[in-house]
Amino acid sequence: MARRNRRKHVVPGSEQGLAAFKAEVMRRQGYAVDPSRPDDVKYEVAKSLGVPLTREGDNGNLTTEAAGHIGGQIGGTMVREMIRLAQEQLVKQRQP
Repeated sequence: MARRNRRKHVVPGSEQGLAAFKAEVMRRQGYAVDPSRPDDVKYEVAKSLGVPLTREGDNGNLTTEAAGHIGGQIGGTMVREMIRLAQEQLVKQRQP
C-alpha cells in the first residue's frame, strides 16, 4: 500500500485543497508541476537534488536521508508559505 493511502488529514475532504496548495507553492519555487498530479513534483525535486528517485521500479536502495531531503524540500517550502500566509492574516486583523 502506498503511503499516501494511509495518510489522514485533520480536516476531512482537505486533500484536493492541499494538493492544489502544494502544486502552487512548488510551481512558484520554479518546479514544473502538473496541477492534476502535484505529488509528481517529488521527481523534479529529487532530480534537482541529485537523488536517484525513479518513477518505475524499485526505489528500495534510496536511503532515508535522501528521501528526507526530497520530502523536506517540499514540506518545508509548504510550511514556510503557510506561516507567511498566517502572519499576513494576523497583520490584516490588527489593522483598524
